[in-house]
Amino acid sequence: RRWQVGETQGIVVAGGNGIGNRLDQLNDPRKVFVDRDHSVYVSEMVNDRVMKWVKGAREGIVVAGGRGRGSSLSQLNLPEGIIVDQLGTLYVAERGNNRIVRWPKGATEGQILVGES
Repeated sequence: RRWQVGETQGIVVAGGNGIGNRLDQLNDPRKVFVDRDHSVYVSEMVNDRVMKWVKGAREGIVVAGGRGRGSSLSQLNLPEGIIVDQLGTLYVAERGNNRIVRWPKGATEGQILVGES
């Protein structure tokens, strides 16, 4: 939810449709990052993915993982910390794989920066 100064109720900006793995749901969201376009990125522990919710969207977009839990470059394992740079590159700290992975914008797999391969 997003709150602005003076508001008494928040606005749902991601999820809000129960627990699950559909594109309009979240399951165990951990960290949030908001870029300058007001897109919201959410790391999900149970779904092993990072979702991007463009401002006003009713569904998110899988931008990393989402292919089951694992250690291949197309998978994540318990993603937590996330950050997105000015070029749209996503950086993910994975608890389960003990690594930091970089996902360039539009990539279908990540690149290990630090940690186990």
